[in-house]
Amino acid sequence: MDVAAWLRGLGLQQYEQTFRDNAIDAEVLPELTDADLEKLGMLLGHRKRFRKAIVGLGPSSNHPDASTDNIVAQNRQELSAERRQLTVMFVDLVGSTALATRLDPEDLRETIGAYHRCVADTVAHFGGFVAKYMGDGVLVYFGYPQAHENAAEQAVRAGLALVNAVTRLPEPEPLRVRIGIGTGQVVVGDLITAGEGQERGVVGETPNLAARLQALAEPDAVVIGPQTRQLVGDLFEYRDLGAVEVKGFPEPIHPYQVFRESAVESRFEALHGTTPTPLVGREEEVDLLLRHWHRAKSGEGRVVLLSGEPGIGKSRLTVTLQERIQNEPHSLALFLFAAPSRQRAPPDHCAARTCRRVGARRPT
Repeated sequence: MDVAAWLRGLGLQQYEQTFRDNAIDAEVLPELTDADLEKLGMLLGHRKRFRKAIVGLGPSSNHPDASTDNIVAQNRQELSAERRQLTVMFVDLVGSTALATRLDPEDLRETIGAYHRCVADTVAHFGGFVAKYMGDGVLVYFGYPQAHENAAEQAVRAGLALVNAVTRLPEPEPLRVRIGIGTGQVVVGDLITAGEGQERGVVGETPNLAARLQALAEPDAVVIGPQTRQLVGDLFEYRDLGAVEVKGFPEPIHPYQVFRESAVESRFEALHGTTPTPLVGREEEVDLLLRHWHRAKSGEGRVVLLSGEPGIGKSRLTVTLQERIQNEPHSLALFLFAAPSRQRAPPDHCAARTCRRVGARRPT
């Protein structure tokens, strides 16, 4: 069995060289323990995927006629092409050509390897999926294979974290990166291919946009496209780069450089603005909240839980209640927001992903 092709079939191609360096062949493969994989630098999620695939191989995996065709076909079926919105990050190492002239080839290989591992580890923490390594460039998807409501936000956070992480790498020379992030509609699928090549996996202008935005970025900078900027709202501080002519795009694009997370207190306002759209068709729910509010003012203890799927308007209901009682005596005891990706396994009643508590005091 071709171990390298098998790893590519699982989307774990970044470990091919590590397996070669440690003489791991088809005979040794089934004997690897979780501790062995951790020593090889494999991430927890990748270790679980690896172990699950090993069990799926069965006892025939060491047969000389065994191949990766079934694994590739299964993965291709699971990752059939589909149209979806995707946030794409393109990371490029600054000055890699000059670096190659100054370093010994073996030292350069170790440096590039450390850089690739740093990118993979950092973006994985924010839910990113490394789709392809292209020399000193890395293509990363957010919102794939599993879609997330805050994929664009996590991509920007990953970009800022990656800039800091790469500069701290203990390499002979300081490393710096440029990062471009774009969001848009794509057709995604066919990520896994047999043989030595791996398909790009995405059809659409979004990967090209991310690459062009990366080219606009200064060293140690993150540049995002207009749709990504719209999705992340005021969660970050930006510099407007104005309308820019970009090769391959018929119209100028409007990129933004991201500096840091903003100090905004309300996540809802950061994403929806200080003047949200009017609430429609929620009179019954608003009346129920107001009834509990009046009972709380009269001295009856009340706790109200708003629970439901993301995006149905729980936060908007809470804002409406605040608007209705803004001229009445009350105090805001606690105002909390939780990003969905930062919660490990919330119970069902926390599916709202947004928690608030408003404390009432009796009028004097």
